[in-house]
Amino acid sequence: MIEWLRGEGAEPVIALGDRTLPIVLTRKARAKRMILRLSEKGDAVQVTLPRYGTKREAIAFAASRTAWLEAQLAKRPPPREKLADGTFLYCGKRVQLVCDPKAPRAPRLEGMEGDMRGSRLVIGGPEASVPKRLETWLRSEATRLMDADLAFYCAAAGVPVPALALSRARRRWGSCSSSGTVRLNWRLVQASDPVRRSVVAHEVAHLVHFDHSPAFHALLGSIYEDDLPAADAWLKREGRSLYHDFD
Repeated sequence: MIEWLRGEGAEPVIALGDRTLPIVLTRKARAKRMILRLSEKGDAVQVTLPRYGTKREAIAFAASRTAWLEAQLAKRPPPREKLADGTFLYCGKRVQLVCDPKAPRAPRLEGMEGDMRGSRLVIGGPEASVPKRLETWLRSEATRLMDADLAFYCAAAGVPVPALALSRARRRWGSCSSSGTVRLNWRLVQASDPVRRSVVAHEVAHLVHFDHSPAFHALLGSIYEDDLPAADAWLKREGRSLYHDFD
């Protein structure tokens, strides 16, 4: 069902089950057809229009795909308030966040042994700035771990270690430029070691084969030491969960 919000600059909204989401229209001159998708956060319906498309056609298109949109929305994990339970993901495990004004401002990780049950990160200083400083700490950990991963897989593939850049991409976990720089999504530091390392190994294989040819897959399979299909399946199924605490 399509409705219109009242007031200046009103935009259409669409009812999907018990939720009502805005319809966001974007016109692109190079688009050949209308494209419908649910936003990454699941809080809006996005319609891309070609140059000749009309607003009325775009809204009718969204209305005709209500069942598909409801199915896509049902696949999304339920909304989770940021750091709602005082924990965050690190290397595939939930770590307790402890805010202690008397502690040093630099985060300190405690209890990392084994499966990290009972581990906690202690952060001092003003509580209001804790989320930002926690993200900064996670990004530094991402750099540390991914630098080591890159060195390991580059040695296995027999190629020089490239420059590493952290990415905030919404739809890509890693990429490799023609100049050799490897970009990796910093949120992978929240995933388990096998999942994170699978993405690093994938990009290292691209340093040798800039495609997805049989030679690329053969190299990837030879340098990655764990269960690649399982890592790929986890990212496809659970990857969006890495955005829950820091969106």
